[in-house]
Amino acid sequence: MAQVQRMSRLMIKTLRDDPADAETLNHKLLVRAGYVRRTAAGIWTWLPLGKKVLENITRVVREEMDAIGGQEVLLPALLPKESYDASGRYHEYGDLLFKLQDRKGAEYLLGPTHEEIFTQVVKDQITSYKDLPVILYQIQTKYRDEARPRAGVLRGREFQMKDSYSFDTTDEGLIEAYQLHRAAYIRIFERLGLDHRIVSAVSGAMGGSASEEFLAPAPAGEDTFADCPACDYAANTEAVTFKATPVDGSAHGPVEELDTPDTPTIETLAAHLGVPASATLKNLLVKVDGEIVAVGVPGDREVDLGKLGEHLAPAVVELVTAEDFEGRADLVRGYVGPQGLEKVRYIADPRIAAGTSWITGANKPGAHAKNVVVGRDFEVDDYLDVVVVEAGDPCPKCGTGLKLDRAIEIGHIFQLGRKFADAFQLDVLGQNGKPVRVTMGSYGIGVSRAVAALAEQTADEQGLCWPREIAPADVHVVAAGKALQTELALDVAEKLAAAGVRVMVDDRAGVSPGVKFTDAELIGIPKILVAGRRSAEGVLELKDRRTGEREELTVDEAIARLTVQG
Repeated sequence: MAQVQRMSRLMIKTLRDDPADAETLNHKLLVRAGYVRRTAAGIWTWLPLGKKVLENITRVVREEMDAIGGQEVLLPALLPKESYDASGRYHEYGDLLFKLQDRKGAEYLLGPTHEEIFTQVVKDQITSYKDLPVILYQIQTKYRDEARPRAGVLRGREFQMKDSYSFDTTDEGLIEAYQLHRAAYIRIFERLGLDHRIVSAVSGAMGGSASEEFLAPAPAGEDTFADCPACDYAANTEAVTFKATPVDGSAHGPVEELDTPDTPTIETLAAHLGVPASATLKNLLVKVDGEIVAVGVPGDREVDLGKLGEHLAPAVVELVTAEDFEGRADLVRGYVGPQGLEKVRYIADPRIAAGTSWITGANKPGAHAKNVVVGRDFEVDDYLDVVVVEAGDPCPKCGTGLKLDRAIEIGHIFQLGRKFADAFQLDVLGQNGKPVRVTMGSYGIGVSRAVAALAEQTADEQGLCWPREIAPADVHVVAAGKALQTELALDVAEKLAAAGVRVMVDDRAGVSPGVKFTDAELIGIPKILVAGRRSAEGVLELKDRRTGEREELTVDEAIARLTVQG
């Protein structure tokens, strides 16, 4: 028998107005409907209704993880610094880590993610290939010191996450575990009612040979992904690649220096020469682990620093400062050209193809050069696709112009390989009696992020509108106000609960029917059953929260309908 939640006893306070600091839909509605309460910047209290939604998502995740053979564990959140030193990620995470010391001065951190600790657990517990493969997972709070927590529970300093890890002795076993997780994630998000896309992603600091993200399209999303309207290609913009074909550059004339005073930007240069920005070569100077590196892109495109950082991870990428030009005669601020750089690594976007000719800096104040040809006048050390992807860029698969959409990242899966196994020397005894290095996969789902994503995708003008699988109840019974109506509502609620239906009943005294109906819409339970004007006849009104469809039913009809449908 399910338990009836009586609103007269439920700790819930709904609000008519949006919180002053709320910018996104999920933030506004989760607070207004009494699901969460802000404790501090990026830190949230999950109130009774919010905890039920969180637990329902957790249940779905747990069921599907168990179905693929996952074994649940619970690792500590307070972790020794030494583990993250061993992997190098203490430095890589930097200011994102919450760092602390105990009374004896030993250094710890609050876990942002647990690859290191899982690896050490397996190293301690498993010694033979006979004990593999194995999939371990946990559902736990993670901590990251976000500089700008925003969007309610979407980007907080602590958040609920499911992270799982596969361990095997072969690459084939890793691929199998990866596909098991991929299929499980599809089932999870379908059960949750989340519209989602699977997109190619960059592994970055995580390392590994393959990586995909699960994205929930939503205007509040912090990720931008590219989607091809003509084929099945979809990718995070950081993973979109462009392949240029080298051209014959022999017909280009010699390099010619141009007098271009007061033109330190592409815009001023293009206006001065009367040429499109696309004819110019933009050279951005950055520091990669402290070493100056030049990045060349067409003048009409911008460098995606996030994309560059992902390509070069785990190296730290920073913009140069005025001080970096001091003592460097070869670096003329605003007039840098690749043909005159000394001892500077030159990275170019593939659009700067061999044989193409450009107008670029002449490495002299107030001067540029034209007919600067790639491969003749300068060499590219590395080609990396680093421009900000724009709508209409060609699809890498079929060439059709790409669409760009915003989305919330709700899951990420990696084929890690042996990065962490190497760091901790995770070996098991192989079939031939010799040590075998274990290979790993890492698979995450943002449980609390899924709450925000569902709120963003399913809400309407009246409020939240949860899918049944994760709603805090199946049916919201509303007593319009009179004693007879309240008595009928409570009786129906008990009968539904006895049949296994999860029920919330609004039996609050002294609250107007209008407020109750408004709250029911705001809270967003899938079915609303109203004991109203025809209660004396034993007739109720059933409303579908999502479609708005209404019908009148007798008590027996309503119980029969809702027992079958939920």
